[in-house]
Amino acid sequence: MKLLVTGGAGYIGSHVVLEAERAGHECVVVDNLSTGLESRINCRLEKIDMASSDAAEKLSGLLASEKFDSVIHLAARKQVGESVEMPERYYLDNIGGLANLLLAMRETGHQSLVFSSSAATYGMPDTDQVMEDGPTKPINPYGETKLIGEWMVRNAARWGLRGVNLRYFNVAGTGQPGLADTAALNLIPIAIGQLRSGKTPVIFGTDYPTADGSCIRDYVHVGDLARAHVMAVDYLERAERKFDTFNVGTGSGASVIEVLDELKRVSGSDFKPIIGERRAGDPPRLVANVERIEKELGFRAEFGLAEIVESAWNL
Repeated sequence: MKLLVTGGAGYIGSHVVLEAERAGHECVVVDNLSTGLESRINCRLEKIDMASSDAAEKLSGLLASEKFDSVIHLAARKQVGESVEMPERYYLDNIGGLANLLLAMRETGHQSLVFSSSAATYGMPDTDQVMEDGPTKPINPYGETKLIGEWMVRNAARWGLRGVNLRYFNVAGTGQPGLADTAALNLIPIAIGQLRSGKTPVIFGTDYPTADGSCIRDYVHVGDLARAHVMAVDYLERAERKFDTFNVGTGSGASVIEVLDELKRVSGSDFKPIIGERRAGDPPRLVANVERIEKELGFRAEFGLAEIVESAWNL
């Protein structure tokens, strides 16, 4: 197949491109390189700001000239804190960028789309594992833009779009040298960056209702996540598709303390974490129920926490 991957020069996007090419697909990447790196990919790159006033026209031209089999849309802003400070920018870029893409796909007759969503759509669920049909109550503008994006994909089915939404949980690790997460927005890359700069990792709250008092999250290896995208493209080729939304995680959680213990092991540094105050909006536990994606797509995460931390530290 020929795939258009938006945001394909980013951390997750470059892994998706790598996995797609390994599966025999041809990829073309659209990225404005605001956070992406051209060095991460070895395929054609079209530099387009998807939220710009002429983006729909540029995307239509590209889609019309190439005729892709499917589109994987990852291009978006993704910093929760920044979204609280700059909600207008997040609505413009995340929702506007997707709107421009859908306009171009509709105009050119492209009908297959994998949308990069997020577990941030769930907000603060009061359950051990969250299911796709559970309540969606995002607590920040970033999560809101992802939920609205899902609605947009679903509504586009009226003109023939075959869409699927992948709700990522905590993505980490590295699949190949040169593709590491340089943004340091999540616990593992943040803690690694702190250690390598001579600082001490921080735990924000140890008084949560969990076994060791720290927050629990579902950490999924970026290579597993990339594989889920390729499987989702294949899923969209089916004549019948029972679901349009899937969690992508492992189905098991790890606490902040457990993650830092793994980091101590791989780094050889017996540091003592700094205990900080809770951060506003942090749910005590956010773990995926993965029964749907296992049954419908045949996807199961291959890497556990140890492999995730080792790959992030060593690569």
